[in-house]
Amino acid sequence: MTPKQRNTLIVSGMGFALVLPFIVSNPSHQNYLILVLMFAQIGVAWNILGGYVGQVSLGHVAFFGIGAYTSTVLLVSVGLSPWIGMLIGGVVAAFFGLLIGWICFRFKGHYFTMATIAVAEILQVLFTNWEGVGGAVGLYVPLDQQGWWAMVFNSKLPYYYIALGLFTVTLLANWAIEKSFLGYYFRAIKDDPEAARSLGVSLTDYKLVAIAISSFFAALGGSFYAQKELFIDPGSVLVTSLSIKMSLVTILGGIGSLFGPLVGSVLLTGIEEATRQILGGSGMGIDLIIYATIIIAVAIYYPTGILGWAKRFLRRGKKAEDGA
Repeated sequence: MTPKQRNTLIVSGMGFALVLPFIVSNPSHQNYLILVLMFAQIGVAWNILGGYVGQVSLGHVAFFGIGAYTSTVLLVSVGLSPWIGMLIGGVVAAFFGLLIGWICFRFKGHYFTMATIAVAEILQVLFTNWEGVGGAVGLYVPLDQQGWWAMVFNSKLPYYYIALGLFTVTLLANWAIEKSFLGYYFRAIKDDPEAARSLGVSLTDYKLVAIAISSFFAALGGSFYAQKELFIDPGSVLVTSLSIKMSLVTILGGIGSLFGPLVGSVLLTGIEEATRQILGGSGMGIDLIIYATIIIAVAIYYPTGILGWAKRFLRRGKKAEDGA
């Protein structure tokens, strides 16, 4: 596919996304689209650290939760608009990410992954026992004001466009990183850290840059989730399974690729929603079994994810046409 064809496809896709909620008018179906965009957005955020730098974090829900709690606490306590609280939450999460990175980047491989899980678990226990932010009871988003400034709506449509906007902004940031020197340094650190170090690339400094950017965008997703659900507690925004899903959507769709998280989110969110609707309460955990089966199959047969498989398939088809 030529760059012109790729750009045309992207523009067409964005145009389709803008009119899609008018085609899909059922509120439950619109909610599915919102969830797809939300998990794709936080998947893209995770991809900056886990996909490009190769630092697999399974504690990224910590940044998601910080964003959710920061914007909600500011809204409840001082009436600050979630739009402003979202940005403040992103900055707070970025600074927290720098602190965690400064500590955890001393570990390598699976030890780093284990450390991030521990950080997320500690944060969940802390917020569960912190009565100043609702504790185990959680926090409700006040409904006394509605509209764009309060980010509280009676329909799904505004939430869809906010989710689409957040996803687009995060995707553009990812694209800018991919095309800049940061992207080259990140991939060099992932592919051969010792070679990158020998060329003068500071591994720790650029990993810190990656985790700060990744944390910022993950926190934006957390703030949006709080406004969409109108309620948060440690069991909803600081649970480890959410971290796992962030990584799964990226790994399944194509780790280190621009649109991999979107592809993975469409599939995994679809599986999750389908099992809930078809099996109801009796289907609890079925989606996790399907997740595991898919990931095992991808790891064995398609380690580069769905997009990687699609690219190889298209290349084979082109070679067959050229040979003919």
